[in-house]
Amino acid sequence: MEKVHVIKVGGAVIEDEEKLSVFLDSFSAIKEKKILIHGGGRVATDIGKKLGIEPTMVEGRRVTDEKTLDLVTMVYGGLVNKKLVARLQKMDQNGIGLTGADGSLIESKKRPVRNGVDYGWVGDPIRVNVKIVADLLKAGLIPVIAPLTHDGHGQLFNTNADTMAGVMAKALVDSFDVYLHMTFELDGVLKDVNDPASLIAEMKKEDFEHYKQSGVIHSGMIPKLENAFEAIDSGVRQVRICKFDQVNPQKSSGTRLTQ
Repeated sequence: MEKVHVIKVGGAVIEDEEKLSVFLDSFSAIKEKKILIHGGGRVATDIGKKLGIEPTMVEGRRVTDEKTLDLVTMVYGGLVNKKLVARLQKMDQNGIGLTGADGSLIESKKRPVRNGVDYGWVGDPIRVNVKIVADLLKAGLIPVIAPLTHDGHGQLFNTNADTMAGVMAKALVDSFDVYLHMTFELDGVLKDVNDPASLIAEMKKEDFEHYKQSGVIHSGMIPKLENAFEAIDSGVRQVRICKFDQVNPQKSSGTRLTQ
């Protein structure tokens, strides 16, 4: 089967002009088919604070009331998404900006209350329109997907970008040879975020559970790894968590997840 790379980039890279330029250079060097799924949480937080909207986070996930939903729709689906697409066009990379609502790309259901936490307008993906994705890739386009989904009845949802990347990768395994790359500002998963030498080069699921229980892995890294291991279990060929400048699959750095 034809190879496709599903690549996620986070808000800490997007908000830093120098880091973003390096990431896009590395991304553009990938010659096979590719999909870019982006975050933008830090950008949304900064703009939200200027508008008097303070963020509420639980284990790295944003609680989303109506005002926050409007905020992230504007920031993710508008500002961040279109800036990325424009930058890619400048590099002769034919990106097309989308949310999960466009072409009914990713449909979700509203997240139920969990452990007493009501996440508000947060969606958990239930369906990916694989045909639309495959058609876009066949046409030579690079889907650039913002972390927003919908329920098919007119309701938008804020949706974790790591979750969307994992769901997209899993949905494509019957049609493509899928490689998932989760990129951010660190070298990979570190035992000590202040020590690059503490990189965990390879991680199994039992290692993840141990690190989570001991507190070595926490906050936003928890949902990132949960989605990554689900992708491995679902037949994704390879999952790599790596630094933003190492996204090119020719690189072997970062943390590789195994069964």
